[in-house]
Amino acid sequence: MQQILDFAPLVVFLVAYNLKGLYFATAALMGAMVLMLIADRLLLRRIPTMHWISAALVFAFGTATLLLRDLRFIQWKPTVFFWLVSVALLASRWIGERPLVERLLGPALGPDASVPRATWQRVNLAWAAFYALLGVVNIAVAFNMSERVWVNFKVFGLTLLTVAFIAAQLPWLLKQARTT
Repeated sequence: MQQILDFAPLVVFLVAYNLKGLYFATAALMGAMVLMLIADRLLLRRIPTMHWISAALVFAFGTATLLLRDLRFIQWKPTVFFWLVSVALLASRWIGERPLVERLLGPALGPDASVPRATWQRVNLAWAAFYALLGVVNIAVAFNMSERVWVNFKVFGLTLLTVAFIAAQLPWLLKQARTT
């Protein structure tokens, strides 16, 4: 259920874009974020931090896009989000008992998995670099390609790159857990 909530605003954005263009899609995305936050509150009884951050960025950049009629603001939103995630990953090396990536992926490995701290630190650093790079790539596509190419890259490209990056690490992490 949580994965559906995570991707629902993206689907709303794509459908709205194909129906009426970027400004309509931006407004629809803002509305979808409100609904996602309400669903989080009702279903989980809390709102995940990533949803708060993403919603705040959508509201800020979406409002600027609509008021100023400038699509560059909404195009910056994924980059700012990715860079904030990258900074959070880097900061988690020193804040808290475990790096952020361990907190996110650790449960997926199972309760008996034990991955060395140094391995988690390396994976955490790789994630920080990956998200920083995604931010750069988003801006490169946004400002060097057509609006339609950017929208499709935002919806499909960034999503597939993220899923592939995570999926590639899980088998390796499971192997690391078995050898410890």
